[in-house]
Amino acid sequence: MCGDDPRMIRIALIPGDGVGPEVVREAERVLSACVDAGLARLSTESFPHGADHYLATGETLSERSFERLRDEFDAILLGAVGDPRVPDGRHARDILLGLRMRLDLFINFRPARLRLPELSPLRSADRRPIDFVIFRENTEGLYTGAGRVESAGEPNERAVSEAIATRPGVERIVRAAFEHARSEGLHRVTLGDKANAVPHVYGLWRRVFTEVSQDYPGIEADMQYVDALAMQLVRSPDRFQVIVTSNLLGDILSDLAAEIVGGMGLAPSANLNPGRHALYEPVHGSAPDIAGSGTANPMAAILSAALLLRNAGAAEAADRIDKAVDEALRSGIRTPDVGGESTTAQVGGWIADRVERG
Repeated sequence: MCGDDPRMIRIALIPGDGVGPEVVREAERVLSACVDAGLARLSTESFPHGADHYLATGETLSERSFERLRDEFDAILLGAVGDPRVPDGRHARDILLGLRMRLDLFINFRPARLRLPELSPLRSADRRPIDFVIFRENTEGLYTGAGRVESAGEPNERAVSEAIATRPGVERIVRAAFEHARSEGLHRVTLGDKANAVPHVYGLWRRVFTEVSQDYPGIEADMQYVDALAMQLVRSPDRFQVIVTSNLLGDILSDLAAEIVGGMGLAPSANLNPGRHALYEPVHGSAPDIAGSGTANPMAAILSAALLLRNAGAAEAADRIDKAVDEALRSGIRTPDVGGESTTAQVGGWIADRVERG
């Protein structure tokens, strides 16, 4: 790489279902432009896992594929998973949640930056520099699948889902949020919880958050109940810098954050275990209803690729992609979800061209 790091970055591509292959194709095109511009050295390999593969073979994610993803690649770029032909979503759970859990990707990192004021549904957004990140705990909480159903199908049926929170699990995500704030020169970290209604789990979160904050005296430790936090995200989103929260609450808050800054088509994410493994994905779903129509927004996948490059040491390439996306939005090179008339391929091609030409 002619930029920050001369090593080869090994990327596994899982295009997945619905619009996933379409947006990953454009992200791969932009990554190739980074190579052509001398900004990165990359190798990519595609994996077939998704609904088509599952329906053809009965296999969700093979053990061999998992081992290769774990041992032979620096990062994974996932398009989307989910297909109505698999009504129980088994393949999607095994691929996405399986990789998160088995690779211990405990950080779900969701940036929310308003790139163009007119894209926000909020009034007076042009006067608000909305730019914050959410650190969502990714391996505990209600998404572990712990629980049971008793007397299934009977009048007194009872379903129990258990939220799991451990001190080590909470501490590492809270500390990661404070470390990010310190490294980026930010001065506030906000905890979102529901300790008033769920005292056991979120009482632990509050205790750990208070304890960890003592190691970061220059950073304000702000604790808010999640309902109040959600209201403040709408009323005063510019007051937030780093938000840290649990798995379920983070899932909801980060989707709200995406809408505040323009929608799911602009929302990238990273699933991280710093120094070990990483999986990057656009936040939007597989959207099978628009697959093949050429209207899917590739920007979230492209920005996820930029996050991948930044975390892999190719900051110059990531910066160029980021600027190219901003320029595309300003120039009206957009898909219909953000008020444009361009196709998926036109947006991806335009951004790739700008990246290559600098």
